[in-house]
Amino acid sequence: MRKRRLVFLTVLGLAGMAVLQGFAPMPEDGSLVRIERASVRYREPGEFIDGTRPVNGPIGEIAAKKPFAIMKGQVTRGDYDRCVAAKGCKALDGAGDSALPVVGISFHDAVAYAEWLSRETGQNWRLPTDREWALAAGSRYRDDAYTEISDPANPSRRWIATYDAEAAAEQALDPTPKPAGAFGANEHGLLDLAGNVWEWTSTCYVRHRTDPATGAATEVENCGVRIAEGRHRAYMTGFFRDPKAGACSVGIPPANLGMRLVRGEGRLREWFGL
Repeated sequence: MRKRRLVFLTVLGLAGMAVLQGFAPMPEDGSLVRIERASVRYREPGEFIDGTRPVNGPIGEIAAKKPFAIMKGQVTRGDYDRCVAAKGCKALDGAGDSALPVVGISFHDAVAYAEWLSRETGQNWRLPTDREWALAAGSRYRDDAYTEISDPANPSRRWIATYDAEAAAEQALDPTPKPAGAFGANEHGLLDLAGNVWEWTSTCYVRHRTDPATGAATEVENCGVRIAEGRHRAYMTGFFRDPKAGACSVGIPPANLGMRLVRGEGRLREWFGL
């Protein structure tokens, strides 16, 4: 009886592991990177206003609450064109090399591709949140608080200071898409972070306002504008494909808009905290 019970529990355990693996098999080809214990100094995106005075948002250390798997490289034009051929995505405005990162996509294009890939693979693909992107980027993540200048009577002073700081960081960046790995890998092994392709995140733009008299804080979320991450953080209108036409932030618009996706790990893994 004892031997039978041991065999039963062993089979049950193996079956359980098979189910877990079925929900989220980890890649063997190195196409994904699993982020587990990452941490980074992080500032929430959006606009922060103290009364009438624009200020920098608070900054602090954040860490991954649970592991997540993110694409090692950016989605390529060839990947996206397969979605177009399957009528899961809208065609892009111009031709492109299938081996290079896909560029010229809107937030909605990126979401459509993730939904199509999820249907094709039976897995859960999605855009990363801004926090996930920052954790994955690690040392390539850049804080967007470029200046402490804050003059309600002349907001252009802050805008100009931000533009000057971003212009200095760009260093005459060539916008031509480059092959995977052209901008190197970060400490986690992710390729081309903070290169010349900014990446859509799922995070919405938020306006944070504090009343100096009462200390009350309010937040207004605008999901018509999303956060794109790269050499600097950008606030982009979701339906724009051309970043030079769709930037909502002050400063320099991204050179290109592309994506890399996170793969969800399934409900059973979430329940067990794996």
